[in-house]
Amino acid sequence: MAIREVRTIGDEVLGKISKPVKEVNERTLQIIEDMFETMYHSEGVGLAAPQINKSIRLFVIDADPFQETYPEAKGFKKVFINPEIVEVSEEKWTFREGCLSLPDMNEDVERPSKITINYLDENFVEHEEEYDGICARVIQHEFDHLEGKVYVDRVAPMRKMMLKNKLRNISEGNVYVDYKMIFPAKRRR
Repeated sequence: MAIREVRTIGDEVLGKISKPVKEVNERTLQIIEDMFETMYHSEGVGLAAPQINKSIRLFVIDADPFQETYPEAKGFKKVFINPEIVEVSEEKWTFREGCLSLPDMNEDVERPSKITINYLDENFVEHEEEYDGICARVIQHEFDHLEGKVYVDRVAPMRKMMLKNKLRNISEGNVYVDYKMIFPAKRRR
């Protein structure tokens, strides 16, 4: 097991559409294990492969930290490989989201309150399941990473413009984090 470095806004891997996972092998299982370890170390509830510089369609979730407020989160720990959201509800829900790739930042994001998702688990077994509430929220947030998006791409354009300096500061590493991170602007110097 290894704790991986989390990529931040401005890193090109976070802006790419990820490629499908062709098979689950020893390497894939190691990435999954490292992703859970990195997520727990960083105190997150989800982590997508692009956040650790792997441009593959894979994310992990453990929503247990939400269980006190959202009982449906209890025991919600899963691996999602090659997920596809096949249906979303018309009903929307606004929630204040955060992201390990955007430390020290939270914004209100509106998303469908219910989804149906098709995915493969860590044994490459296919599932189609329906989720609502906080579980649907976390899935959609992580799914966005596979599509080359971060949650601030979903805020109003005017609000995003107001966040420009904060986003630049994160990209440049002018933010405190207590987990391993790679800041793209620092690498370019």
